[in-house]
Amino acid sequence: MNIKRVMFVGTMIVTMSFAGTAWSKSAISPIPLTEWSIVSLNSKDDNKDELLSALNLSSEEDLYQDLYAGKSLKTITDENNGDFSEVVALQVNQLRQQLNDRLAKGSITQEQYEAQHAELEHIVLESARTSYEWA
Repeated sequence: MNIKRVMFVGTMIVTMSFAGTAWSKSAISPIPLTEWSIVSLNSKDDNKDELLSALNLSSEEDLYQDLYAGKSLKTITDENNGDFSEVVALQVNQLRQQLNDRLAKGSITQEQYEAQHAELEHIVLESARTSYEWA
């Protein structure tokens, strides 16, 4: 796979993991939200993020440090006895929702949607298993 594509997708996944709800919800709300979640406002545990729970990490700082150290999401999950299938499922669901939104808004065609949707899980799996070393 092209390294630029891997880097792009990996960066996109991490960015969406850190700010997923900021893209899916309007920034203007008549009722202030009391808590922001990285993945979803409907998390299982109000005090912990779904991605961090799946990775079995206690803080975003731990995730940041592990990713900065060049570890893959698979490695992080394995080292912390997390649930790798849940990590992948969260990311795939989030990207599918974004694809659905883009199709609904008309920013992509049905053909583009189908092509991207078909390869989505493969790209997420490959990216999550890839370690990146910073020069």
